[in-house]
Amino acid sequence: MSESIKILSVNISAKKGTVKKPVDKIELTEIGVVGDAHSGNWHRQVSLLANESISKFAEEAGRKINYGEFAENITTEGVLLHKTKPLDRFINENLELEVTQIGKKCHGDNCSIFREVGNCVMPKEGIFAKVIKHGNLKHGDELIYHPRVIKVLIITLSDRASREEYADKSGPQIKNLCRKFFSEINRKVEIDNVLIADDAQHLKALIKKAIEENVDVIFTTGGTGIGNRDITPDTITPMLDKEIPGIMELIRVKYGMKKPAALLSRGIAGTINQTLVYTLPGSVKAVTEYCNEILPTIEHSLYMIYGIDSH
Repeated sequence: MSESIKILSVNISAKKGTVKKPVDKIELTEIGVVGDAHSGNWHRQVSLLANESISKFAEEAGRKINYGEFAENITTEGVLLHKTKPLDRFINENLELEVTQIGKKCHGDNCSIFREVGNCVMPKEGIFAKVIKHGNLKHGDELIYHPRVIKVLIITLSDRASREEYADKSGPQIKNLCRKFFSEINRKVEIDNVLIADDAQHLKALIKKAIEENVDVIFTTGGTGIGNRDITPDTITPMLDKEIPGIMELIRVKYGMKKPAALLSRGIAGTINQTLVYTLPGSVKAVTEYCNEILPTIEHSLYMIYGIDSH
């Protein structure tokens, strides 16, 4: 069930590093908040801070904190904003914002907010967003919080498994590893599994359909060796917009040092449009080794694809 956040105040300042003042409404466009010092063509167009965070700080400071005092454009209530994630969205019928960053570096004594207030909660619990759909926002409005759901497709290629001569185990293992990983980083995930023969045309069709449906990550398992029926890298390589060679090179070297046969895998990684694609070997042991290296890179890879500067 989606959570709703209430807008308590909208705030603007003419200079960076200063407190913002509440206004009747703000206009949000492709550059952020019109008339605000932080507007521009970058990933931190709009700043948001939850009243839950402000109230906690006010109690520690022993004084009232006014809306906008921590330089937030939007003061909210109802969701702990610092628990959200980049690529999550806040939406109503007139407006759509996408989270791009959680917290920021504090400039300490160089910041007039820090000098005036004595501390700042924004670096720890404030968040930043960019405008996806233009609109106006005012006190009393509501936005619905939509956590980003990572969509994963797993394609197992195996002539024998597709003929039910044995059960596919590598595809389900990738699914288990994905569920565990995304749960640990507090990401929602949807995973589909498909089992096909080593058929290039069928594989191409599945990949194209997944791209059209905006799948975030595609894993294939099987068909990465040097046998006559190993067609996975050969089929997918011409479809890639960008290759990501480093991760597969690392995996081959790391595990090939102990087991030279691992060096024979021709697995590739890359992107097609805004989708990550990884071709893995066909054994449970191999996909476990590959996923252990690949999964920790996926979140940052998606940020790069969507132009989010998380360095």
